[in-house]
Amino acid sequence: MSVTVALGLQWGDEGKAKIVDFLAKKFDYVARFQGGANAGHTVIVNNKKFVFHQVPSGILYPNKKVVIGNGVVLDPEILLEELKNLEQEGVKSSNLMISHLAHIVMPYHKILDQASESKSKNKKIGTTGKGIGPAYTDKVSRLGIRMEDLLSKDILAEKVKANLKIKNFLLKKYYGLSGLKAEKLVEQYTKIGKILKPFITDISVELNQALKKNKSILAEGAQGSLLDIDFGTYPYVTSSNTISGNCSTGLGISPFAIKDVVGIMKAYLTRVGEGPFPSELFNKDGKKMAEKGNEFGATTGRPRRCGWVDMPALEYTTRLNGVTKLAVMKVDVLDEFKIVAAVDKYKNIASFSEIVNKKVKMELKKFPGWMSSSEQITKFTDIPKRQLALLKYFSNKLHTPIDILSFGPDRKNTLFNLAKYFK
Repeated sequence: MSVTVALGLQWGDEGKAKIVDFLAKKFDYVARFQGGANAGHTVIVNNKKFVFHQVPSGILYPNKKVVIGNGVVLDPEILLEELKNLEQEGVKSSNLMISHLAHIVMPYHKILDQASESKSKNKKIGTTGKGIGPAYTDKVSRLGIRMEDLLSKDILAEKVKANLKIKNFLLKKYYGLSGLKAEKLVEQYTKIGKILKPFITDISVELNQALKKNKSILAEGAQGSLLDIDFGTYPYVTSSNTISGNCSTGLGISPFAIKDVVGIMKAYLTRVGEGPFPSELFNKDGKKMAEKGNEFGATTGRPRRCGWVDMPALEYTTRLNGVTKLAVMKVDVLDEFKIVAAVDKYKNIASFSEIVNKKVKMELKKFPGWMSSSEQITKFTDIPKRQLALLKYFSNKLHTPIDILSFGPDRKNTLFNLAKYFK
């Protein structure tokens, strides 16, 4: 069989967890390929809310195998808490697999992340403070600690001590903070390793064998494409590659196995943290979007900045990811807007990447609002004509069919298999 990648096309918070949860029933495996506990995915099933940070939301299906790939930087403490919460809700974790090569977010990573952001007076990035950047830095610097290291106390002790020589120097001399004790960390993470040992495996072997057996894999991305470390609004980005190409290296599978890329977008646009946002609204429309869309971060609780959907940005990420189908989320948030707008083009820059260093002049395309509730939509012919005009504009502009529409947080508030209507 093949791999389908589902990922966000904007600055994250597009509703990826709902789409992954919705699509998961068709797949044998659901695999997360990058990011860490800085991701917050919310799924509502039968009026029950589940918030995921590291575990793929496919775990809600008891017959699916869920995978945390080597491209993820994993916080074991948060993972154990997440698994505990799921168990309390009756969700079993026996179908979870974790790559032995996944790097670990250690306590010193989180302290350094928060200290660095506090010290940056002039140019804050707006990180979540979860230690993701420092963990990826250690990975690239060949100082990282991986899941397999938790299974050997001697190897773990050697690596922790080597790290703390550097980390404690930074903490004490540069940030004026207290250092950490190696013995305490080694004891704590050796115990964690014993708990997580049943989940740790070579997921590359597992997934490639599954593909040979004609099994299907849904690969789940975190954050959004505009936060990609290379192609996003650098330096206001996350610390990993969030685009579809990283699925291969983040799971250890061939890029030729990827057959579909589902690009997930909201019918408007949001951003958490710092960085450019040309279409950001500071008026009542922006406040209305935030209220109607409940735009507060699932990980940090921070209010999200809101604005009109940015089509040049979406053209950019659709191309980067090789998107084959679109999922348009939270259309219902715009139900009560008399006028709905989209950034149709930039007037003074040729490339999206220029928005970091230039003040962008935009041309908006405006649509009359449909001024009716989307909650009653159960089939394609129920979609109001004015709403359909906006959706067809999205599809035509991006040269990609819309296959999924979402009108609310629950599984039932979803239309799918719509691509034939947008060709």
